[in-house]
Amino acid sequence: MRLTPVMVLLACAPLAKPQALPYREKLDYNVEWRLITAGKAQVDWTETGAAQPGFEVRFHLESVGLVSKLFKVTDEYTALLTPALCARSVLLVSHEGVRQRETRISFDGETRQARYVERNLANNSVLSSRQIEIPPCVHDVIGGLYLLRTLNLEPGQSTQIAVSDGKKFAMVRVEAQARDDVKTAAGAFKTIRYEIYLFNGVLFQRAARLNVWLTEDRRRLPVQVRVRMPITIGTITLELEKVEGT
Repeated sequence: MRLTPVMVLLACAPLAKPQALPYREKLDYNVEWRLITAGKAQVDWTETGAAQPGFEVRFHLESVGLVSKLFKVTDEYTALLTPALCARSVLLVSHEGVRQRETRISFDGETRQARYVERNLANNSVLSSRQIEIPPCVHDVIGGLYLLRTLNLEPGQSTQIAVSDGKKFAMVRVEAQARDDVKTAAGAFKTIRYEIYLFNGVLFQRAARLNVWLTEDRRRLPVQVRVRMPITIGTITLELEKVEGT
C-alpha cells in the first residue's frame, strides 16, 4: 500500500484520551477449536526500563492434547513498543509440525520503513526479505490490541488503526458493536464486543472475522478473542483463564 498524506495524518493522529495500561500483566488463555481444548496461550506485558522507555509484550502459544499429537505447535512472539505503543521490533519463532521459522521485523518511524526477514531455522536460509513504507507510528497486531484497550469506543463508534505485519501496511477499521455478558474460567464479565477488520484482504488475505471482548471496567481486559474462518477450518476461541498484574 502506498502512503498518502491523509493516511499519514490518520496514522499519527491521537485516537482518543487513553486509559492507563498496567506496568506488568500476565494473561493465560484456553484455546478452543471445534469444541475441544486445542492449546494454551499466555500474554506477558511489561513496561521497559529508562534506557529504552516503552513496553515489551510476549505471546506464547502451544498446542495440547489430541491436536498436539496430530500437529504440534509452539510459537513465541515478542514485540518491543514505544511509550505511544508504536512498534519498534517483532521477533516470531514458530515450530509448527516440521516447519521451523524465525521472523524478524524492524520498524523505523524516522525513515518510515519496515524491514521483514523470514528464515528457515532448519538450514538458516532466508525465505523472504522485503522492505515497505510505513507511517511514523505503526502497530503490530498484538500491540494494536493493547492500543484498543486504551481507547474509549462505545457501541456504534469506530476508528482506524495503522497496523503492519512487516510485509504490508493497512489502516484497519475497528468497530465497537455491542455490550455482552461473557463468562470464562476467570469469572463473569460485563464487556464490549469489538470487530477488527484485519482479514479478507485488508492485512491478511485469509477469509475470517475477528472479534475481541474487552471488559467495561478500568482494566479493559481482553477476556475473549474469537476468529471465525470458513467451515473447513472452523472457529478458534481464546478464553481468559487467569490474570495477574499491577
